[in-house]
Amino acid sequence: MPQSLSKVYVHIVFSTKNHSPFIKSNVENELFAYIGGVIRDNGGILMKINAAPDHIHILSTLPKNISQSKFLEEIKRNSSRWIKTKGKNYTKFAWQRGYGIFSVSSSGLNSISNYIQNQKKHHQKISFKEELICLLKEFGIDYDEKYLWD
Repeated sequence: MPQSLSKVYVHIVFSTKNHSPFIKSNVENELFAYIGGVIRDNGGILMKINAAPDHIHILSTLPKNISQSKFLEEIKRNSSRWIKTKGKNYTKFAWQRGYGIFSVSSSGLNSISNYIQNQKKHHQKISFKEELICLLKEFGIDYDEKYLWD
């Protein structure tokens, strides 16, 4: 084949450092738009994004020309730099080191999109810790809980 073709959908989850509630409504939409720009600049397509005060969910395509770790590094590094320009309340902002990235089938896009859309309602019933552990179990990912919350 003379060209490389790819369409891999991913559900990405990562939290603020120490699970600090930095993602406030006053910066949320700008943050989502900024992250969308980073995704686009790296060759991905943002499909859905939403957050709770201490973590974020992203549904996007995975770019074909960079690794998933580089993709996440670009999103986190650039958005962290950007949000620190939003005032004194954000000068200590940082994302937690790790992340979760989960494959999504094309038939599952609507389900995951709705799940991400309803994050605030969802987290009235379940904590981020419970949510992440459920995702890890659902995808059969081995983990050591002591390293999930550093």
